[in-house]
Order: sequence, then C-alpha cells, then structure tokens
Amino acid sequence: MHNSSIAILLATAFATVNGFASPKLSFGVSNKANCAFNAPVLMSSFDDEFIQQTPEQTRQNIQDLVDEHPVVVFMKGSKIFPQCGFSSTAVQILNTFNIDFHSVDVLADEGIRQGIKEFSEWPTIPQLYVAGEFIGGSDIMIEMYQSGELGEMIEKGKANMM
Repeated sequence: MHNSSIAILLATAFATVNGFASPKLSFGVSNKANCAFNAPVLMSSFDDEFIQQTPEQTRQNIQDLVDEHPVVVFMKGSKIFPQCGFSSTAVQILNTFNIDFHSVDVLADEGIRQGIKEFSEWPTIPQLYVAGEFIGGSDIMIEMYQSGELGEMIEKGKANMM
C-alpha cells in the first residue's frame, strides 16, 4: 500500500422520521477512520493496481467471455439475483433448459456495461450469446423460446463447444 491510500468511511446513523427510526447513510473521506458514534465502518484503499481498462482491453475481455462459455448472458445483476425485469426474464428462460450458463453483471463494471453494447452493436441489456454467437435481448429470447428455436440453438451450441 502507498502513502497516498485513501480511507473511505461508510457509517450508518439513525435519524427519526415521523417518529420512526430509519437508517441514514453517511459517507466521508478521511485519513483516519474517526467516528463520534458507534457505527460499522467500511474502509478501502486504492493503489497502483487499480487501473481502468482501455476500450480495447474491455472488448478483448468480452470476447474471451463469449469464447469461453457456451451460454453467457450479459445482464443487470446476476443469475442468482437479477436487478431488472428484462434480466429476470432472460434468467427464467435459460433456467427452463436446466443448463449451467454464465452471467456477467454489467452493473459491476461500467466499461463492460458500455462495451457490450458496442461489441454487439445492440443498445439494450440483457444480451445472450450461445456458442459465441450474439442472439439478442429478452424480447428475442421470448420469441425464440416460444417457437422452440432457442432450445435447439442451446443444444447445438453446447455440443459444438464441447
């Protein structure tokens, strides 16, 4: 760690709103984690290892994920905890096939969130890839699921990737 490390303080205080105690988050930056009251403290430090990726590096990371996983969905949240209705629909559809698919949470990385849109030339999330091929978003997944085409594609994709 370097001397330039920054401690980030996250403290929870309670305020009274309409007679009820409600949590209120307070954020602060300090060289020391001083707190006048008893509250949980989250501290983190930053050093030279924290580097933002270039668009080319992000594109390569996305390509590696698509190449590595037979079925991968770029979504808001995870397959365990989707963070939007469209992502939840995508997960529900994929779960009907009883397959182990990979999910990438675009909310965790702004570079991936924007990069996947450029990678596919598709403006919305979620985005499904099967056997390295971009399929589409949740609306296209619904149509392909209903027609049976998505199931066939997933089976072929799994076989080709083995």
